[in-house]
Amino acid sequence: MIIKNAKFMTSYASFKKGDGFGVSEIAVAGKSNVGKSSFINYLANYNGLAKTSATPGKTKLINYFSMNNGEFMLVDLPGYGFAKVGEDEKKKWDKMIGSYLTQSENLKGVVVLVDVRHEPTALDKQMIAYLHHYGVPFIVVATKSDKLSKAQIAKQKSVIANALSMGTSDILTVSALKKEGKEAILEKIENLLTFISEDDETDE
Repeated sequence: MIIKNAKFMTSYASFKKGDGFGVSEIAVAGKSNVGKSSFINYLANYNGLAKTSATPGKTKLINYFSMNNGEFMLVDLPGYGFAKVGEDEKKKWDKMIGSYLTQSENLKGVVVLVDVRHEPTALDKQMIAYLHHYGVPFIVVATKSDKLSKAQIAKQKSVIANALSMGTSDILTVSALKKEGKEAILEKIENLLTFISEDDETDE
């Protein structure tokens, strides 16, 4: 897959069944400051698409980006786990993310971002468990691989895989700074978009 163009479409402060644009969606989830905006910009080859910030918790809305003139939507979910917001705000974000993941009729899969330098947090593990529970396909991408050597990356992939009960080969790495890892991720996304579930086959 090649992303030739990308465009911001809209933001939702809450989500309900029927929202969206009627085309396949790939969501991007991860804790605050994991590098979601940089990841989206790198994936779309468009530096100004998603607004980056040094301040964690900047994304407070569900943002929709059209890829390849509406071939699919890349959906940026609010970062979870930001400590400097109030409990009411955290609950609002959690409800928004949960509503999207369970009610989006076009969701084909989720890209879960974790920081390659650290063991996944309890919230990362909770997100994976949530996706397993609701049968939502996902891929795990470890960001900021430019911060470590190849040997350190290999070690950290084992740490991440063990924490999330996955194989090390299932953990992809990416560096928006060094422009590394995009092709493998786009291939996985293409697989998610073209995957036909048993439920889909039953409906035909």
